[in-house]
Amino acid sequence: MDRDLVWDGCHNVRDLGGLLAAAGRRTRWGAVVRADTPDRLTEQGWAAAAAHGVRTIVDLRTPGEHHAEPGHRPPGMTVVSVPMNTGRDLHGGTPLYLRPFLDNAPDRCARVLRAIAQAPPGGVLVHCVAGRDRTGLIAILLLALAGVAPGDILADYERSTARLSPLYALLGQPDDALRVRARLTAAGTTTDQVIGSLLRELDAEAYLTSAGLTPTELTTLRDRLTSPPSQRGLRPSSPLRRNLRP
Repeated sequence: MDRDLVWDGCHNVRDLGGLLAAAGRRTRWGAVVRADTPDRLTEQGWAAAAAHGVRTIVDLRTPGEHHAEPGHRPPGMTVVSVPMNTGRDLHGGTPLYLRPFLDNAPDRCARVLRAIAQAPPGGVLVHCVAGRDRTGLIAILLLALAGVAPGDILADYERSTARLSPLYALLGQPDDALRVRARLTAAGTTTDQVIGSLLRELDAEAYLTSAGLTPTELTTLRDRLTSPPSQRGLRPSSPLRRNLRP
């Protein structure tokens, strides 16, 4: 089932819906979307985001990473700024960043998930710049909290590599996947090993509880992200389906 979304101007957009979760539930289509920066969205791209049901945008960037005005962003979308960076990333935008960030900045992770839990009805778009590392970490926490299998969480994280390659080509830049792979090779590891080790040790509920989220907020997140077994987490009907790759 293809979760990639086609929003003109963005390259790394996908719905977190359609994945098998705990207790026979599935992640909801349209509940949470992860993306690269929407600064590049055209008017048609913003229209696709609105048609997909996005009503809240959780922006993980820090001041200085914003390079465009809201542009064509339609009315009715609320932007919540929750900067993730701590200024202590020693791993150069690679999966090696994930575990140290979890260990050193649980409060920042909790603030982002609280913003998602507190968002009004409608879809939530979570993004940073490339939509890979910071956004990927939040997706890992959300999917782990929902009880999605580690293999599916890993596949979601790795999907950014293929999605971002055309963007680097368009920008006339080297594919960043080559740099990331070189850093991992130098460290004697791989993305699979890094994410696999993280997920084996991660108890998302315990982690987020210790970071300050309440039981009510955790329940709200699970209910927002997953559908009861009877609903099966199926794709929504038109117009949302029109924005998915065939």
